[in-house]
Amino acid sequence: MEKKIIQTAKAPSAIGPYSQAIEANGFVYTSGQLGLDPETGQLRNGIREQTQQALKNVQAILNEAGTSLDNVVKTTVFLQDMNDFATVNEVYAIYFNSSLPARSAIEVARLPKDGLVEIEAIAVV
Repeated sequence: MEKKIIQTAKAPSAIGPYSQAIEANGFVYTSGQLGLDPETGQLRNGIREQTQQALKNVQAILNEAGTSLDNVVKTTVFLQDMNDFATVNEVYAIYFNSSLPARSAIEVARLPKDGLVEIEAIAVV
């Protein structure tokens, strides 16, 4: 199996020992993306803004890999507070509006940098 590391300056650098994404066997697996602004390295304010930025980060990584949100087959959404589910869905529906991927949404005790949302994706190349 060949694997290729995907890296772009248009999404935040990894904040630990991991890659932004890996391409393997015709799929791209992104690491979880927080609502971090890639230019400042700071979290955006609020759940709506963090969700939007997390999805922009996923989009930038997929674009670097030569694919797009249209080719996403599965996402996982980690929420600090499940009460934010409806707001996350509103933003999510803007980015995924035609070919909806499978998805899981999970409430977690805490996210890195005390983020409110983290989103990872699997896409076909």
